[in-house]
This record gives sequence, C-alpha cells and structure tokens, in this order.
Amino acid sequence: MPTLTASSLIPSSFRGLPSVVWTIFAGTIVNRLGYLVTPFLVFFLAARGVTGAETSYVLGALGAGNLLGPAVGGILADRIGRRPTMLIGLIGASAAQGALFLAPGVWTMAAAALLISAAGSTVSPAAYALLADAVDSERRRRAYALFGWGVNIGTAVAGVLGGYLAAQGYWLLFVVDAGSMLAYALVVAVRLKDPKDQRTPDKQEVKSQEKKDGIGYGVVLRDRLALLLLPLFGVQLFVYSLTEVALPLAVHDSGLSPAVYGAMAAVNAILVVALQPFATARLSRFPQLAVQGAGGTLIAGGVALTGLADGVVGYTVSVVVWSLGEVVVAGIAAGVIANLAPAHARGRYQGAFSWTWGLARFGALTLGVAAYTTLGPSVLWWTALVAGTAAALATVALTARVNARTAHELAA
Repeated sequence: MPTLTASSLIPSSFRGLPSVVWTIFAGTIVNRLGYLVTPFLVFFLAARGVTGAETSYVLGALGAGNLLGPAVGGILADRIGRRPTMLIGLIGASAAQGALFLAPGVWTMAAAALLISAAGSTVSPAAYALLADAVDSERRRRAYALFGWGVNIGTAVAGVLGGYLAAQGYWLLFVVDAGSMLAYALVVAVRLKDPKDQRTPDKQEVKSQEKKDGIGYGVVLRDRLALLLLPLFGVQLFVYSLTEVALPLAVHDSGLSPAVYGAMAAVNAILVVALQPFATARLSRFPQLAVQGAGGTLIAGGVALTGLADGVVGYTVSVVVWSLGEVVVAGIAAGVIANLAPAHARGRYQGAFSWTWGLARFGALTLGVAAYTTLGPSVLWWTALVAGTAAALATVALTARVNARTAHELAA
C-alpha cells in the first residue's frame, strides 16, 4: 500500500514550487476568506437607503481606487521592496473597511471605498513580482495559477459565509474582512522571505538600468509588445469583471435574495478549486496564448448567457460556463507579462498588469453599470460577448511575437 505523504496531497501541477510561493498561497486563502464586503456592497448600500444613482458614485470610487493602487504598488515594489509594499496595502485596506461601515453619508462612503480599493490593490503588483522573483519563466504560469487557486479556495468558503453573515447583519462582513487582511499582513511580516533570485542583476547593474529606464513606467510604455497585450487582456478582464458587478444587479432585479448571489459565487469558486489543478497540468502542453483565447471566449459566452437567465437554474448555467473559462486561463496572462519584464522592472510590469485589472473593474463598475441601467441589460450582455471574443482572437494572433520575444530573453 503506497505511503501517504504531504507531497502526495499536492496536485502534480503545483509540485516543486518554492516555499515563498506556498506562503503567498496560504496568505491569499486567509485574505480571501474575508473578501466579503465588495461582492455584497450593492446589497449593503441598498440596506443603508442609498439610491441607484448614488450607488454608482460609491461603486465608481471603488473602481477608481483600482486605478491608483496598482500604479503606486508597482513603483513601491521596485523601490522599497515587495514585502513592505504588501504590508502597507493590507493594513491600509483593513482600516478603510471600518471607515466604510462607519461612513455617515454617500460621499464619505465613496471616499472609504476609494481607500479600500487603492490600498488593497497595491498588494497584487508586489505579490506578483515576488512570485516572478521566486521561480523561472517555465514555472511562472504554475505559480500564478496556484495564486489564483488560493483566491478561489478562499472565495468558495467566503461565498457561503458571506450570504449567511449578510443575513445576520452587514457589520459582520466588515469585521471578517478587516480581520482577514490583518491576518494576511501578519503572515507577510512573520513568514514571508525574499527569495534569493540568481536571475536578478547585481546592484551596480540595477542602478545602471534604473538610470536608463527611470523609476516610473517609461520602461513599460516603451515596450510595444506589452502595449499590445495589456489592452487585449484588459478587455477580457472587463468582461470577467461583469460577473462581480452586473451579475449581482441581475440577481437583484430577478427578485432573488443576496444568498442566491452568494451561492453563485460559491459555485464558481468550487468549480475552479476542483478543476484548476488538473486543467493547469493538462493545458500546459499547448500554446499558452491559444489556451488564453479559448478560455476568454468561454468567459465571454458565459457572461452573455446571464442575459437569458431569470432564475437560479439559468444563473447557475451561465456561472458554470464562465467558470470553465476562468479555469482554462488561470495564470497565463500574468505569466506572459512576467516573462516580458526585465528583472529590475518586474514590479512595474506587474503594476501595469494590475492597473489593467483595475481599469477593467473601473469600467465594469461605471460603464458596465451605466449600460445596464440606461441602455438595458441586453446591450451589456451583447457587448460582453462581441468584445470578449474579439479580444481573445486578437490575443492568439500575437503568439508568434510573444514566442520570439521569450526565446530571445531566454537566450540572453
């Protein structure tokens, strides 16, 4: 009878990754267990008597913070280090959760929402850059997929937990959210160590590169291939972000309770948790941008199916389809961007990628909500289908250029 060991419990696609990656994975699970306020923010605002028009101000502020945070986080990750940047973001976002709950009016709520997303989104560029430091280009997709797996493990529990806590009192959402961020900060402070990266240039070379590139985002803006890929990823991320913004609106307009949306979030997370390790292992042998394109098309189709749903079964079908797309694309976009980045600018490249994420969420929270409420839901769902599919196909068309660039970097 084979001996059961700790390593045998790890999915094969994630074995061999260094301890830094697993520490970030564990901390991410802790953090996402409390990722409760944002998914239920629409319901919380409605309970506070905030009208539909006023809701857009708070949601817009939440999205705007996702534009500020990644840009700052990418620079800080390269200048003061990955771990200090993560601590600043986590502690700041935790404090902002309390400010949002205690905010007396719409504009103070909007200010607190801005701070939550700005502080919280400084964390991801630093974490992504730290993952890139810890592993070589061949294993980065697996490291980022593991990171995403941790997000969904936490979300699988949080989806059910959030629905229950919201029914008991929205204040519980804020307590758990702030506490989980502080717990992740403790993990970062105590357990996370900077990897000894043999690929990072020595200090003299770093200074030379910084003098040439500056400390801002000029190094990214001069990268033509990155400037082609980032907008295409951004469109796909916009479509995916509608699952967080327009889906709860659709559930609410169908007369269903917040617990139904919580259940849909749990369906998504459970599917990703169950399938992603196997998909990552099976799909790693195929061209990654082709896989990204296929998954992006599934996400666009699944989001568009939301427009046909009018009950629990219909919403479940749409969630299953876009969840399968999420499983397929896990870790690819972040890995591609990481492989394009010079070692001294990994934080800023990941800052640009996270900023693209923020821009996508901002678009979903503002343009997406505006299209849903003014032009009608059907316009939004058709736009998601067409734009998401077109961006996926355009991404596949860049495969040859990305492969040539990666081969050149490896040879260098």
